[in-house]
Amino acid sequence: MNYANLSDSSGIEVLTPESKGYDDARAVYNAMIDKRPAAIANCQSEADVIKAVKFARKNDIEMAIRSGGHNGAGLALVDGGLVIDLSKMKGIEIDATAKTAEIQSGCLLKEVDEATHEHGLALPSGIIGSTGIGGLTLGGGMGYLSRKGGLTIDNLLECKVVLASGELVTANKDSHPDLFWALRGGGGNFGVVTSFKFNLIPIKNVYAGPMFWPIEKAKEAILFYDKLTKNASNDLYGFFAFLMVPPAAPFPENLWNQKVCGVVWNYTGPIEEAEKVFAPIREFGPPILDFVGEIPMPALNSMFDALYPPGLQWYWRGHYFNELTDEAINLNIEFGNEIPNFHTTSHLYPIDGAVHEVSNKATAWANRDARWAQVFVGVAPEPENAQQITDWCKNFYNALTPYAMGGAYVNFMMEEGEAKIKASYKDNYERLVSIKSKYDPDNFFHINQNIKPIKH
Repeated sequence: MNYANLSDSSGIEVLTPESKGYDDARAVYNAMIDKRPAAIANCQSEADVIKAVKFARKNDIEMAIRSGGHNGAGLALVDGGLVIDLSKMKGIEIDATAKTAEIQSGCLLKEVDEATHEHGLALPSGIIGSTGIGGLTLGGGMGYLSRKGGLTIDNLLECKVVLASGELVTANKDSHPDLFWALRGGGGNFGVVTSFKFNLIPIKNVYAGPMFWPIEKAKEAILFYDKLTKNASNDLYGFFAFLMVPPAAPFPENLWNQKVCGVVWNYTGPIEEAEKVFAPIREFGPPILDFVGEIPMPALNSMFDALYPPGLQWYWRGHYFNELTDEAINLNIEFGNEIPNFHTTSHLYPIDGAVHEVSNKATAWANRDARWAQVFVGVAPEPENAQQITDWCKNFYNALTPYAMGGAYVNFMMEEGEAKIKASYKDNYERLVSIKSKYDPDNFFHINQNIKPIKH
């Protein structure tokens, strides 16, 4: 295939294996992924995306879509095919009066946070600043503001989408409403989303940060946390974690490499009320580390970026849970005690508050009746430790499977097969198949957690 034709006829920068910068361009966040696309099209506009899609269709080329390249399974790349790389599409327009933002798909969360923060506004999104807005949104979008403002998709007003036909459409509640429904959780199955329009919520500074307890107190801590958050206002969010304390500042040296449990808190209510809200939390234990205080929202969203730079070995899996049984808690503690290094962790993200105010049928994201989304995250800098972290993750995941609800948050999945995808979308799956069959009947967009169209 002569990819020079795409570059020459369209003006798009196209990198092939012979191009300078190709290896950097094909590198993604997870260094376990080593795919070699035949070409990478660095799109800078909707017109570029349209040309690249039409070129791939005309020449029957497999195609992947890259936004931030954060996907653990490496679905931003394809061996021997064409990557439509959106990472240079960085436009952000804020309407502070309407409290909305139009954000192009190449933006990272830290770039979105920086732009919205200037106006005292925030978008409910994730917890790592280097995450791409595209994949995060299309998968659902959980994070520090989920209890306060819902999932990222609950704040999505509109998408610009290049379909498999090469047509550019606007999807919202009035235009292509079926497509708009599917894009809110259905992943990259339906087209290349070039930009998103979001509702923003008024948040500037928060009272937030990590708090740790000895792992010996883990059962007591998780039960305390569960009860507290069930009865708390939507202004109080925290995800529970099992981890090893990183051996570096700002963590105190006496805690380095200790296995602990903890909560990363985020309180969005009146700052003058924060000490009162946290008084019973601080009385519990008390914590062996307390870094909770007033910080700008972008500082919270990027707090762990330095710990997780691009280029580490990653393997992750996920479950949904309704309630945490004694057996499930005991297994969490068992595997928490076996964490192999300070990059590896497991998080329990609460699904409640504003997330529960939207029905399972309102968007493609079908797990609002869950109480928790858990992720098991094996991470290591060294390739020789890839198997160790993979085994820890798989064993943890398998041990908890009997207590889980089935399915997983699609952004926490590796390539796990059709049955897991169906389980993740539950009763919404058949409607997604119908919409897929309408907008992409040939399954052109299949390098994703794939929803297969009906074969005719």
